[in-house]
Amino acid sequence: MSPYLSEFLALATIHFLAVLAPGPDFAVTVRQSVRFGRLIGLCTALGIGAGISVHVLYTLLGIGALMHATPWLLDAAKVLGGAYILWLGFNLIRSKPTAAPLDDSQWQAADLERQAPGKAFLTGFLTNATNPKATLFFLAIFTTVVSAETPLAVQGLYGLWMCSVNAGWFALVSLLFSSPRVRQTFLRLGHWFERTMGLVLVFFAGRLLLSAL
Repeated sequence: MSPYLSEFLALATIHFLAVLAPGPDFAVTVRQSVRFGRLIGLCTALGIGAGISVHVLYTLLGIGALMHATPWLLDAAKVLGGAYILWLGFNLIRSKPTAAPLDDSQWQAADLERQAPGKAFLTGFLTNATNPKATLFFLAIFTTVVSAETPLAVQGLYGLWMCSVNAGWFALVSLLFSSPRVRQTFLRLGHWFERTMGLVLVFFAGRLLLSAL
């Protein structure tokens, strides 16, 4: 039996439960999947999974601990992350009504012209990578669950696992909300769905910015 198995199981369980909690990543994935379809939703999910690598890298290099010990640096990261999420939210709140309702194929054809897979990946990546609360979460996990004697290579594998879990979970979310029946239900709401998702993002951004005060 691997000496790291119990450590890994504890880390994996805590991380998975945290992933299930709704947050900016969830809101962005739902919006992208409904608005732009399955491909864009999956690219967003992959971006979120890749964003986790930033927090893992911060933690392994000691940057996370530095942020935790330097209040102004942590606050600056919160302001940066909050500003990005706030910008996303305001863009959605400003969504305007369409002249006429569009069916699923019309929405997908029109929107794919404005949202490339690479842009969707970047949106998911930045949504996760700019959230300093995620860095503090990983710092807490690696300092309380992972032994200081665990080799850096093993800790890197832990991080790779968590990236995969995040990408996998939000890929499932994307598959659910991009399914024809679910997607059509939300598309009928038109710009009101966009504005609702925008308000959700503004709420999370507000919490992040207030925590920096």
